[in-house]
Amino acid sequence: MSYLRFEKALMTNLQDSLPKELLRTNRSGAYSCSTIVDCNIRKYHGLLVVPVPELDDENHVLLSSLDCTVIQHGAEFNLGLHKYQGNNYSPKGHKYIREFDCDKIPTTIYRVGGVILKKEFFFQNYEDRILIRYTLEDAHSATTLRFRPFLAFRSVRQFTHENSVASREYHLVDNGIKTCMYAGYPDLYMQFSKKNEFVFQPDWYRGVEYPKEQERGYASNEDLYVPGYFEMSIKKGESIVFAASTSETKTARLKKLFEDELALRPPRDNFFHCLVNAAHQFHMRVERKEGEKEYYTSLQDSTKTYYSNDDRYLLAGYPWFKCRARDTFISLPGLTLSIGEDEYFELVMDTAERGLREFMEQKPPTTKIYEIEKPDVPLWAVWAIQQYSKKLGKARCKEKYRKLLRDIITFIEENKHPNMTLEDNGLVRIEGRDVAMTWMNSTANGRPVVPRTGFVVEFNALWYNALRFVATLARDDENEKDALHLEEMAEKCKQSFVDTFLNEYGYLLDYVDGNTMDWSVRPNMIFAVALDYSPLTQQQMKSVLDVCTRELLTPKGLRSLSPKSGGYNPIYVGPQTQRDYAYHQGTAWPWLGGFYMEACLKLYKRTRLSFIERQMVGYEDEMAYHCLGTISELFDGNPPFHGRGAMSFAMNVAEILRTLELLERYKY
Repeated sequence: MSYLRFEKALMTNLQDSLPKELLRTNRSGAYSCSTIVDCNIRKYHGLLVVPVPELDDENHVLLSSLDCTVIQHGAEFNLGLHKYQGNNYSPKGHKYIREFDCDKIPTTIYRVGGVILKKEFFFQNYEDRILIRYTLEDAHSATTLRFRPFLAFRSVRQFTHENSVASREYHLVDNGIKTCMYAGYPDLYMQFSKKNEFVFQPDWYRGVEYPKEQERGYASNEDLYVPGYFEMSIKKGESIVFAASTSETKTARLKKLFEDELALRPPRDNFFHCLVNAAHQFHMRVERKEGEKEYYTSLQDSTKTYYSNDDRYLLAGYPWFKCRARDTFISLPGLTLSIGEDEYFELVMDTAERGLREFMEQKPPTTKIYEIEKPDVPLWAVWAIQQYSKKLGKARCKEKYRKLLRDIITFIEENKHPNMTLEDNGLVRIEGRDVAMTWMNSTANGRPVVPRTGFVVEFNALWYNALRFVATLARDDENEKDALHLEEMAEKCKQSFVDTFLNEYGYLLDYVDGNTMDWSVRPNMIFAVALDYSPLTQQQMKSVLDVCTRELLTPKGLRSLSPKSGGYNPIYVGPQTQRDYAYHQGTAWPWLGGFYMEACLKLYKRTRLSFIERQMVGYEDEMAYHCLGTISELFDGNPPFHGRGAMSFAMNVAEILRTLELLERYKY
């Protein structure tokens, strides 16, 4: 039985099928995304969505959708589906769907009278090209297929409307056409593996509506341009492959290309395989510009050279996130080391190290990593390298990252960060009243919703952990002087941490700024338990974990705020401002659950294995909801814990993969 398979009853009921989204990427920043019934419900949805660096740093929807019509005996059956204003769905092609399966690649079976048509598609790796194969599995009479492309040529953050500027020009190419609606965009090639007739019949389809945008308080409708349609006959047992791309394809090899790419596709036939595939979707490879390809010398003293001809990144999520520094370092171990892809860890870290050094040395950035100026980013970099060391050994870790680790400690110790200072008590302090500096970064009316400032609990837990980890490497190198210095700093930090954050109720204050102490029960204290080196005693760690279990734990991770704390707002719905106030005020985050489960295993070892395994069931359930085979950005903090936000979030996938690896380690 298929792991991700849906029958006719679900597919034909839009209330059940429309919330299920499907995402495929090419590992170079482009993607294809819609619902399982091919009805776009977000402005971010599209069949071919690609970066257009000549225009901006956003993705752009070139081909919104492709409607297929089955023609027999003069009767036409349109398999497409669009939502128009007034809750009008047309042409209701979903009623012909008999089943949908995406264990290998997304596959839809349509039945129209005596016709059985199978549609399969995927995004070609490292190419801006979507491939769709249509196979006529059964037919009792002559059958014709008509394909009508819906074009957008717009940023994913905007809408398009009927206008006189859009070009209607097209040019015939091998078994298809190429067209470009606006200057600055690449040509869109639409080609088939079989000869066909293209009928130029330009028209605008007006008032296409995206209900997800309406729910989020945004504009929600646009007009889509259709240049005409392609038409061709198809015989029983015959397959026709369609390619949409920004470059021309040799159509004679389309069928073989489809088969060759299909053979490379790993399955999504269980929980782990779904997560591995989801992990790969965050990969992004960007070719360096001319003049940068040969090498990047070290930004400090030419002790390191970057030989790769391209940069490797981890996107923070789909469909709207870019590569963010904090997300990169938190996600990196789970998305690479936990699935045996050590080399990709090193490739991403090479790019990230360059970005980090450029920031520390105040040099112009050459990477596409955002928010690298956030003060906890270097500390998360140390944590990521620490996971690398645990997996591949200290010797290899020191060989590759010894200097970076020590440079990060020095950077912080010498107070070179523009918004983090090392105080006399051994703790690090930030200023976050006016600009959000932590992962709780939502803002409303230009101000942080959660103004965490002063001594922030997870920053100092990370700082203590970093000092201890780098000290062990120094001692391993027999660098006694440096080891002693780092250990002395750690001891001062340890005592001040307990004095500053631990309260009489057995949990940790979230932040302390002078006489201001935040007593809210938040999940940020879990890091002081989960990290390898903790400033807390065993009993103190158990007390903190108990509070997290009682007040923050859900089947979808830890709540960002306890229901017992003031301002609890667990439902992430409504317009932007309403959602901003709920973002970190009670919503549940799976990636925090990963650190919670690591803390459980650290303190209670094998006795908590069955408990952790039960927690993982809540995540496996998500494989068939929201975006198939991956994990949403966040969840409502109250039952039934609906998935919200971005459809696929890197830190969540990463921490679940890392937890699965930890479970296996503790089992044996």
